[in-house]
Amino acid sequence: MKQYFALLSVIFLSSFSCAQPHPTKILAEDPEVVNFTSEVVIPGLNIPWGMAFLPDGSMLVTEKTGEFYHVINGEKHVIEGMPEIYVRGQGGLMDVKLHPKYEENGWIYLTYASPLGEGDGGNTAIMRAKLNGNTLIEKKVLYKASPNSTKGQHFGSRIEFDNDGYLYFSIGERGNRDVNPQDITRDCGKIYRLYDDGRIPEDNPFINVPNAKKAIYSYGHRNPQGLIKHPVTGKIWEHEHGPQGGDEINIIEKGKNYGWPVISYGINYDGTSFTDITEKEGMEQPFFYWTPSIAPSGMTFVTSNLYPDWMGNLLVGSLKFNYIERLVIENNQVVKREKLLEGIGRVRNVIQGPDGYIYAGIEGKGIIKIIPQK
Repeated sequence: MKQYFALLSVIFLSSFSCAQPHPTKILAEDPEVVNFTSEVVIPGLNIPWGMAFLPDGSMLVTEKTGEFYHVINGEKHVIEGMPEIYVRGQGGLMDVKLHPKYEENGWIYLTYASPLGEGDGGNTAIMRAKLNGNTLIEKKVLYKASPNSTKGQHFGSRIEFDNDGYLYFSIGERGNRDVNPQDITRDCGKIYRLYDDGRIPEDNPFINVPNAKKAIYSYGHRNPQGLIKHPVTGKIWEHEHGPQGGDEINIIEKGKNYGWPVISYGINYDGTSFTDITEKEGMEQPFFYWTPSIAPSGMTFVTSNLYPDWMGNLLVGSLKFNYIERLVIENNQVVKREKLLEGIGRVRNVIQGPDGYIYAGIEGKGIIKIIPQK
């Protein structure tokens, strides 16, 4: 096992140089024959947003419409005791994540659109709770973005922990691009960092800035629906929806400004331009961007030896084009793209399970499992 992880580290680290990453645009895919099949393991789901495996192999699954399921041997059990959820447009029940020490403390984390707080409508919240049978107990809202809005756009949201146990989560700019993402005194269009119990770390980047939202870790984001820890470097990787073009992958750094909407590789949906610059001092360049947009949702690094040809690759779901994209990274750049399961349906999430298999949430279909063929 030690030899396996040592080899894995070499594979990942050889993909990255010490140089500052530059944006990469690849318009032409490079397909290759991949020998695998897929099967639906949890059918009958509409928009399966979040997935998390419990230690016994059962799965927690969130539906955007507000249902939270504990799936045991393929059978869905409704989890009771849910908070009030504001379901509108892109908002609803979103991600689920287990605490890294779940077997010791039992904490489960959920992001969802909440109607609580200031104003009509809703905004993204993160809560932690425990399961007693199939009922949520010891519920606590750790953070709630404000103010509420009746707009249906850009709630985010994903959850991740880093190697030091800090809790990260994303909140989209809620369709208010010209105000929220560049203003650190306002919520939305941000990546946030907390302790696992909701306290704000003393070394958060804006802790001493007057009127700033102290939980902010990075800003200048549009609609982040991917958040993952790199399995070797431990850095937090994020992807977000651009407008017409300009979906981005970013490596999140403390206090950095990722530019939305001042700089972008995209244009308005009607074809007009909202900015004429793609670079500006003090704003980060994306690690990678897509043109045209694929509408990314969910992502995972492949570390399983069940997929030796994909080792170290990044898998990203495409809502727009109905496939999973495999990104091959060498020398700190994406060097190849491949479409997996083209036509499978709108891919809402993709994760690697503790059993080493890749699982994807497909809208209108359910959870599928990707099975390599020997």
